Amino acid sequence: MKFARIATTTATTAALALGLAACGSSEPASTSESAASAPAASGPKFAGQTLTVWRLGAPDEKQNALMTDLNAKFKETTGAEVKVQWVPWPDAQAKWTAALAGGEGPDVTEFGNDQVAAWVAQDALTDITEVVKGNPDFQQIPQNLWGYETVDSKIYAAPWGGGTRAVLYRTDWFKELNIEIPKTWEDLVAAGKKIVAEKGKDVDGFAFNGGSDANMSLSPFVWSAGGDFAAFEGGKWVGKLTEPGFKEGFQFYTDLVVKDGVSRKSALTQNSVDIATRFANGKVGMYVTGGWDITTIKEQSGGKVDDAKMGFFSLPAKDGSGPAPAFQGGNDIAIWKDAKNVELAGEYVKLAAGKEFGTRYAKDGGLLPLYPEALAEYAADPVQAPFAETFKVAKGFPNDTNWAEANDTKAVLQTAARSVIESKKDVDTALADANKELEEILNQ
Repeated sequence: MKFARIATTTATTAALALGLAACGSSEPASTSESAASAPAASGPKFAGQTLTVWRLGAPDEKQNALMTDLNAKFKETTGAEVKVQWVPWPDAQAKWTAALAGGEGPDVTEFGNDQVAAWVAQDALTDITEVVKGNPDFQQIPQNLWGYETVDSKIYAAPWGGGTRAVLYRTDWFKELNIEIPKTWEDLVAAGKKIVAEKGKDVDGFAFNGGSDANMSLSPFVWSAGGDFAAFEGGKWVGKLTEPGFKEGFQFYTDLVVKDGVSRKSALTQNSVDIATRFANGKVGMYVTGGWDITTIKEQSGGKVDDAKMGFFSLPAKDGSGPAPAFQGGNDIAIWKDAKNVELAGEYVKLAAGKEFGTRYAKDGGLLPLYPEALAEYAADPVQAPFAETFKVAKGFPNDTNWAEANDTKAVLQTAARSVIESKKDVDTALADANKELEEILNQ
């Protein structure tokens, strides 16, 4: 999942910046070159060559400084110059498509991690398996963070910065109602029920998300119960929606409405944007989202819901053993198929996503660093700690180019959940039907 850069935050602002890149800037692209002009001190093997790098989004002071230092170090070690072109996130798809058709693409490009499989399917990316396996820094990045980058056992991109989701909650309500941070699913339901009982039946204690990003809220319950959406087995995708783990997580999630009454039955299609608006209006106690909603909520509430009234906690595992796995988002760096010098491009990927500059890229861009030592530094920050802890166990959706159709266009799981809540189908029937549809979509 692609993530845009948000200003660096602190516990005071309570706004960990892990925003979706779809909300990124649409300013015109600009081009800048490394300011380094000194001759290469060592390794002038590629002196006189120029590498073209596409960065996505709009540059700010920190990102410009990062690229200047990165490119200066690259010139020092390789002798090559770097030309950086900034491409707004909304324009990236068209730019890559044109590059694929016309052969006028970059040597190296930034990507949203969930986009990698789609471009691999179009033969747009270079296999960097050997680059990754031969780099000591990359071996420090946990294996669970390489899922989107690996296709058919080959690696096509390097993780660069990450993000995930947690539960945004009304800290003032928790204090007023003497509610402790939930440590289990049972605690979560109890907290939601207390909020509804005290604040009114038009308030969602824990808001059910049945809209465009519903699976961001459903998936932690499924993964916590040991389930998954699908697996690639025997050369095809096999749906896992009817297996016990998925059924348990799905049942719990729909029961938040049907059985527990902590979310209104009349709001089955609301997504996180809709829920954020209700949160700003004092109608939601808890919901799954990211730090990007903080600013919007403060603005929509006219300052009535401010930093002091908002906080985050990790969605708990069923048994209280720690955070439930949540969606692993993030940005990657990859070598385009038409790179003029693949070896030189590989050197750039190793330097850019290595421990020094990779950690700086993430921190300066408001993302989570991928290296355990750097990620551990977030543990002391009460705002960032829930995201960092959750990210350690983060997981991804099926790494297939057709997942977007199942998730967004056809809304397979959203439809299944509504059919259960509206008593049109029982859970077993709804999941059997959804499983069949999911397999058809993923295998087409």
